Amino acid sequence: MGPSITLGNGLTVPRLGYGTFRLRGQDAYDGVRTALDVGYRHLDTAQAYDNEVEVGRAVVDSGVARDELFLTTKLRPSNAAAVDVRGSTEQSLRDLGVDQVELLLLHWPAEQHAPLAETLAAMTALVEDGLVRAIGVSNFPSAMLRQAYELAPIVTDQVEHHPFLAVDAIEDVLAEHGGFVTAYSPLARGQVAEDLTLQEIGEAHGVSASQVTLRWMLQKPATVAIPKSGTPERIRRNFDVFEFELTDDEMGRIRALARGHRLVDPAHGPAWD
Repeated sequence: MGPSITLGNGLTVPRLGYGTFRLRGQDAYDGVRTALDVGYRHLDTAQAYDNEVEVGRAVVDSGVARDELFLTTKLRPSNAAAVDVRGSTEQSLRDLGVDQVELLLLHWPAEQHAPLAETLAAMTALVEDGLVRAIGVSNFPSAMLRQAYELAPIVTDQVEHHPFLAVDAIEDVLAEHGGFVTAYSPLARGQVAEDLTLQEIGEAHGVSASQVTLRWMLQKPATVAIPKSGTPERIRRNFDVFEFELTDDEMGRIRALARGHRLVDPAHGPAWD
């Protein structure tokens, strides 16, 4: 399973997870089955991905014990009103075939659908009722993240993060509250493979630029990475990052690659840090 983060409630979060964005139908099922066979024990999905049924079916068919898995799903912004938070989460649990998920996130800021206080209060109630173990947010810039911490006991902010996009302000807020960043698109949708610095560091360790990037994530403080791939060999290779270690100099060289290169910036998104 690799390294993990242990939360104050005793929940253990594997720091390398498998993302399922844009995987649907058989592709989602096959990807999750491969990931579980390889050794991933952290799976990330969302209501908006329309693959919770396939993810759940793959979990059952894998034979992996439920108590070995960390499942994350996310609320659609349109489900931010209290009644929809509960109703849609209950539907997600049915689709996943589980009684509880370890982590429930608000997928995007959703003030146009409901006040943040209402959404987070409803999510907190789900923790109290045992439907979820912990809650968090996704795609929240640092000011919104700080506001969320004033309203609820969140544990993470899932945001785009890779060597070309630093999230220092978000990490600072999370560190203040004992939270962790969850990095989606950690491989910059394949762009890390073309970077000469990452290639050079990879050659020194006999690994790929993508593996260097994931190892960098694992050596950063309080960071979880959820690379996504539908290719079995890439799924395996992305998990093969525990047998080497980057030097402080290499970590610094990777950190210096940040240039504000954002891949996900929809019109409905917030103003970023």
